[in-house]
Amino acid sequence: MSKAKRSFISGVFYEALFALIFVLPNFNLLAQSQINSNAKPVVNERRLFSEASFWNQAIGNNPEIDPRNEHFINLLKMECTGPFFKINLKSWTIPVYEVNDSTPQFVVKNHFLSKEEQIHWNTKRMAFGHGKDFDSEPVPIPLDAQADPQADAHCALVDWKNGLAWDMWGLSKNDDGSWTSNTGMKYRIDGDGYFPVSQFKIKDGESIHFFGPSRAAGVPALAGLIMYNEVMSGEINHKLACATRVNAFQEHVFPAIWTDGFIIGGIPEGSVIQLDPELDLSKFDLYPQELAVAKAMQKYGLVVVDIAGANTLYGEGLWGHPGKSWDGKLREIGGGISSIPIDHYRVLKINNSIKKGDSYTKIMHDQGLW
Repeated sequence: MSKAKRSFISGVFYEALFALIFVLPNFNLLAQSQINSNAKPVVNERRLFSEASFWNQAIGNNPEIDPRNEHFINLLKMECTGPFFKINLKSWTIPVYEVNDSTPQFVVKNHFLSKEEQIHWNTKRMAFGHGKDFDSEPVPIPLDAQADPQADAHCALVDWKNGLAWDMWGLSKNDDGSWTSNTGMKYRIDGDGYFPVSQFKIKDGESIHFFGPSRAAGVPALAGLIMYNEVMSGEINHKLACATRVNAFQEHVFPAIWTDGFIIGGIPEGSVIQLDPELDLSKFDLYPQELAVAKAMQKYGLVVVDIAGANTLYGEGLWGHPGKSWDGKLREIGGGISSIPIDHYRVLKINNSIKKGDSYTKIMHDQGLW
């Protein structure tokens, strides 16, 4: 056999051996890699709260509708800003900042009430409250963090590595660089997204804000927030938070643990409102990102968490994130979600509602101040 022929046979042998050792065992991995490269991107890798959380449960087929549904829908249709749901995107919502072990840490001070504020809040308490865990150690806050510029001044922080979140209402930065907030809660983001009312020594008629929660319903501020990254992925896999002007006076239902509603016979905070799952969404003027929101309203529903001067949802506040914008993706009003009439929504069956809650907003309402 010639040297050239032996060389050729040797080369073929080693190529075959290479294929047996390296290529064939990894063929499935290579094929799977190709499949994955053509597949839809993984949605919501950083999902808030556990898979078993109420916030992450789809409604399912043929849910019971509340007997008062027609009454509730008529209340929502009476909203003076319009008979639809809008989305708060650029004010009256919640900015979110990612933090880690290297983020500067601050002891967040309590806000003490003036006499005028005590009268306004119908309380003799000297200050709003922080949750016990919130005050257990300093809070990581980026130096460029900005609370919502409106009076509520909400802000939330998420540490994905350590599985923690903080949220605040009435956050303000002091001249010396320190921070003060009305409320503050610290919680696990792999938990159930629920604050048991038993951990707060609250009395009927008081505001939950004196004990730490930022939302009037006593739920985490991050719960149900429409996050930028999930909208851009094209799919939202959780319930959405909403607010209305017609929440019930001293009546709420799980997951709410409290309420600031002032309408007798109104919608209890914690109620789930669902967009008709049979509704043909192609009939409406929806951007692709708005379609993702609408589908979530059909599959997961809206949870009433607060009162507001409109029927509204909440999109992540993007100030402090110059590379992100809702422009051309979600609209607050005038098209998008607001183009879907209230008649296409329904309130699901309300079970085991609790007849307790705040009273100060009703006092304000009765005085014509709300």
